[in-house]
Amino acid sequence: MGKRDSKGNPIKGKQEHFTKLIRATMETPAWRALPPTAQVLYIWLKLEWRGPNANNNGKLRLSVRQAADRMGVMRDTAARAFHELQAKGFIVMTERACLGIEGAARSPAFEITELPLPHGQGRAGRKLFWDWRPGQDFPVMRAGANNPEGRNGKAKPCHENQDGTVIKIRTKGKGAS
Repeated sequence: MGKRDSKGNPIKGKQEHFTKLIRATMETPAWRALPPTAQVLYIWLKLEWRGPNANNNGKLRLSVRQAADRMGVMRDTAARAFHELQAKGFIVMTERACLGIEGAARSPAFEITELPLPHGQGRAGRKLFWDWRPGQDFPVMRAGANNPEGRNGKAKPCHENQDGTVIKIRTKGKGAS
C-alpha cells in the first residue's frame, strides 16, 4: 500500500510503478527461446506502457542507449535484445527512429503484441508470439544507415576534395604593392 497523509488520503507525487508478467506468456516456446537480456528488456518496455486508461501501446519509445543503461549491458547487447523480441513476435516496430530538426532525435516506437492497441482492436493484443515456431522468426526492422551514399555522414564530397579551379583572393595590407 502507498503512503498516506494524516487524513488517510494517498500522497500524490511519485507513486510506485509496476508491471505484470502473464504466466501463459512466459510458458510459450517463444519466451523460452529468448535470451535473458531480451526477457529483461521486455519488462522494461512494459514499464513504458501507461495502462489501459491512457493506452500508449504502439507509441512506446525506448532507445537502445536507454535500454542498455537500464539493463546494465552494452549497447550492442541491448540492440540484439530488441531484435530477438521482434523476431519472436513480442514487439513490433511501428515507427522508425529519426533525427529531427536541429538534432532533436526520436527513438523508434514499438507495439507490445501482448497488449491491446488504443484504437479499439478488441480487448486483447495480437499475441504474435503464440504463432512463433523454431526457425520461423518474424521479420525484424533494423535501423537504417544515416546516409548510406555519403562519406562521414555527408551527401556531397567535402569542399577541399572537389576538383576545379580555386580562386585565391589576396587583400592589400600595409606595405603591399
